[in-house]
Amino acid sequence: MSDVIVVIGAGSIGQAIARRVSAGKRVVLADLNQGNADAAAEVLGNAGFEVSTMTVDVSSRQSVHALVEAATALGDVTGVIHAAGVSPSQASPETILAVDLYGTAVLLEEFGNVIARGGAGVVIASQSGHRLGALTTGENTALATTPADELLALPMLQPDQVTDSLHAYQLAKRGNSLRVMAEAVRWGKRGARINTISPGIIFTPLAKDELTGPRGEGYRRMIELSPAGRGGTPDEVGTVGALLMGQDGAFITGSDFLMDGGVTASYFYGELAPQ
Repeated sequence: MSDVIVVIGAGSIGQAIARRVSAGKRVVLADLNQGNADAAAEVLGNAGFEVSTMTVDVSSRQSVHALVEAATALGDVTGVIHAAGVSPSQASPETILAVDLYGTAVLLEEFGNVIARGGAGVVIASQSGHRLGALTTGENTALATTPADELLALPMLQPDQVTDSLHAYQLAKRGNSLRVMAEAVRWGKRGARINTISPGIIFTPLAKDELTGPRGEGYRRMIELSPAGRGGTPDEVGTVGALLMGQDGAFITGSDFLMDGGVTASYFYGELAPQ
């Protein structure tokens, strides 16, 4: 039996973290698109990793549970990297909430039931969650602790309250970091840790969809007016992911790491501030 690292989302960021934490371990690579999973598995396999693939729909508890069962059949799940999701230019508000918010909550619940002692997880959130206006204490608590299967019934998430994809995405990503904070308490009882990373514009296929989509001008402006003056790379996110999942990060859990080149700083205190 091996130690198992489960990667949900076969994109560049999930792969970058996996490469840093999976040496000598079995990698289970799951994606909604089997072709994407197979392509990523070939790259990792050629680099010396032992990889198997699965199809998973994170918006389906049944599908996520099947992934958990497949992973635990291979060994102890010592790492979970959740990098799957859809962006505002890719999906409707309803789909974003179902995949990015509900799907993450289900994954945290299901893998929180089996994560091995000493294990760790990372959820990829987004800088967008940091630019959502302040929520009430009650709303924060609801997003963090409502049982996953009741989450989408919250009044604050109904279609008359969430009318556009960007708002849905911001709520989902804020919800991810709140959910991880709450789940860190439960994971801690198993001797495991869980954190979020909130990247800014990282050059991935998803980011390219945004840069060439209806909000492309705004994204390019964010890059130009950020303190760093550039977008990020998946490898830079991978470095933070490795810290959070490794022994050097053993005192870090329930935390959210914003890494956006200073875009959020500029949004509140610089040239990106709303007029």
